[in-house]
Amino acid sequence: LRFGYVARGGLRWSDRRDDFRTEVLDLVKAQQVKNAIIVPVGAKGGFFPKRLPARGAPGFQQAGIDAYKTFLRGLLDVTDNIVDGDIVPPQHVVRWDDDDAYLVVAADKGTASFSDIANDISAEYGHWLGDAFASGGSVGYDHKAMGITARGAWEAVKRHFREIGKNVQEEPFTVIGVGDMSGDVFGNGMLQSRKIKLLAAFDHRDIFIDPDPQDCETSWAERMRLFEKPRSTWQDYEKSLISKGGGVFSRNLKSIEVSPEIAALTGLESEKVTPPELISALLKAQCELLWFGGIGAYIKARSESHADVGDKANDVLRVDAEDVRARVIGEGANLGVTQRGRIAFARGGGHINTDAVDNSAGVDTSDHEVNIKILLREAIRSGALAQDARNALLESMTDEVAELVLRDNYDQTLALTLAQASAPADLDSHERLIKRLEREGKLARRVETLPLTGEFSSLRAAKAGLTRPELSKLIAYAKIDLFDVLMASKATADPAFVEPLEHYFPQELSRFAPQMAAHRLRREIIATQLADDIVNLCGPTFVDRVREITRADPVTIMLAFEAARRIFDLETLSQRINALDNQAPAEAQTALHQAVTSLYRRVTPYLARFAGFDGEEPASIMDVVSRYREAVAAQRGQLWDELSEVEHERVNASRDSLIALGAPRDIANDAAMLLPLTTALDVADLARRTRWPVHEAALLHCAVGAAFSLDALRGAAGALTPEQHWDRLVIRRAVEDFSQAQLKLSEAAAAAIGAPPTQAGVNWVIDAAGRWIASIGQPARRARGAFAELDAEGPWTEAKLILISAELASLIDAVR
Repeated sequence: LRFGYVARGGLRWSDRRDDFRTEVLDLVKAQQVKNAIIVPVGAKGGFFPKRLPARGAPGFQQAGIDAYKTFLRGLLDVTDNIVDGDIVPPQHVVRWDDDDAYLVVAADKGTASFSDIANDISAEYGHWLGDAFASGGSVGYDHKAMGITARGAWEAVKRHFREIGKNVQEEPFTVIGVGDMSGDVFGNGMLQSRKIKLLAAFDHRDIFIDPDPQDCETSWAERMRLFEKPRSTWQDYEKSLISKGGGVFSRNLKSIEVSPEIAALTGLESEKVTPPELISALLKAQCELLWFGGIGAYIKARSESHADVGDKANDVLRVDAEDVRARVIGEGANLGVTQRGRIAFARGGGHINTDAVDNSAGVDTSDHEVNIKILLREAIRSGALAQDARNALLESMTDEVAELVLRDNYDQTLALTLAQASAPADLDSHERLIKRLEREGKLARRVETLPLTGEFSSLRAAKAGLTRPELSKLIAYAKIDLFDVLMASKATADPAFVEPLEHYFPQELSRFAPQMAAHRLRREIIATQLADDIVNLCGPTFVDRVREITRADPVTIMLAFEAARRIFDLETLSQRINALDNQAPAEAQTALHQAVTSLYRRVTPYLARFAGFDGEEPASIMDVVSRYREAVAAQRGQLWDELSEVEHERVNASRDSLIALGAPRDIANDAAMLLPLTTALDVADLARRTRWPVHEAALLHCAVGAAFSLDALRGAAGALTPEQHWDRLVIRRAVEDFSQAQLKLSEAAAAAIGAPPTQAGVNWVIDAAGRWIASIGQPARRARGAFAELDAEGPWTEAKLILISAELASLIDAVR
């Protein structure tokens, strides 16, 4: 099953004879969400060999391999190929679809070691992708050796604990897990920190229990020994290292004696229990982290039946999320928790994302491998790279590929944190986005376990927002939506996107710039990167919100965002904020990032409306950046001196609140200064249109704003937090109107005053602005009087903002 022409996912050797089709359907839906952060969309395949010898019997593995080969040949028999740059359809096949040559498969349950087998089949068919057909083979990136899936999921674990206030790389913490040390995800995961106190773990063979680990370093070393021992099991664990009352127990035992220590850990009261009863108790035991590294669905919501879960083999073990006492769940493996189970766990105060977020590093690594191999194939064809140099080059980039992938995991979990921080306030916009995606046939909320209308009403009444698992889904679908929009446009051809394309690949590959520019998936890579950045930095509803204010189309908004990022050099500040991990409270980091987001939310609409991205001859991103960047940089250097008293007070209050949260003074000050910097584009246009120097134009803009209390009006509007969408839209439009009023009045003032003398200074500009305002007469007095009257009559409301906006419109008409 594939979600598009450029799609990828694993091929699974299924052991679910009765419902393997359901298994593949569930997995492909999860894969589509997981692939939102990478280039191909989701795909998943499965095969069930019906004539196998008994498991473990001679010939069992070979029969499975033969079935796998048959399945692959069947796929390639109906797949187009590329020969000398041209699409070549398969012979004797009637095609009802368009050209479709991109067929890539990945390892999955039962096929983890089959990549070379798949690539041999690819070579047999002369498939254009060669050994990029199946990633992770002998010439590729070995996920287990890199530990990449576990390392990616560990980024999520570290963030959860940072937000609790704990550094799990430096402080001991307790873990219960699913899996064994020979497994990729569990084994690598349990080596990510030397401070792990592994209380218990189980796989399909054994139950390991160490009720009170005494020495983190010693137990880490023993886990490492098992990890490096081929085909190790928990029975290989050195028993003398296990604390009193613990042990390794076979799941084949009829009963297991419950020691006082196991009883204390699990809460079991019986003297003896069956292995399934012990496992269920462990899943509910008190611990800090529950780590999933093995196959199976072990946690559901109380509202779900075991039949709803669709994993019969584990019905006897499964527990309700409401009974789980772990503080954090890390889903290194797929489908360990149902989506309803995740939501229930999160509503109860637990920290959890989704498997699609936590373990996305594996597919991300495969994505990079395939796209690198496509690039190198063209480099070899063109003579830029020798064939025999390719494999060594691939291997040399392993560490940098891992860094690129882990950066995605870091950014993805940060996006969830930012979305969660404002989730109650954003509930209405989240509901509107879900409804729009439903109308357009892009989302089925029942399938994705997103709230129905009545459930949104309940959340609204409780002043609650979506949980992280729900936000994980919404963020993924927002990215998919933006990706589709970009792919339907010509926006990815903008020359500015050469830079993010280069950043996607390891630095070593920058020497293949011509091949990179001609990469077959160039557009997809660019569209994915841009959609990812927008949603990560500004939230899933950002583009919809800007569209409501500006009526600009989504592509224009996305181009405006990219221009804003470059004009204001916001990545540097974001990196400084991220560098505060475990140095400042997570709450302070979140607030600092929100200050950056606020700037995007103000300047992107401005650029979407006025930068010319949607004209008959659309402006390029770098044209717009060139128009504004120098003027913005000039203002940044003198901004404090150009601010009104009202703005000074707002900046000081913002800075002090950030410092109170624990932010360092220098970063808090830089973040607080973003608040007045939102008018920098207005000033840049004022200077350009009036030919005033930027500094004097900024002083004039400030003087006009202070004279008509426009700074105070923006502050009053920003302080309002209405619950209804339309009320919030009125406020956002009012803020835009106030900014436009300030710009138009400043332009009128500059035209009336004339060119300022060299180095006019603050006093000259203020005096000149005062004389101009006095010359306006009654219209100016009426506007200032209206503000004074409305300001004196209690708190500001949406109605008051509409009234004063009308007065300002009349004033602008009077001075034209």
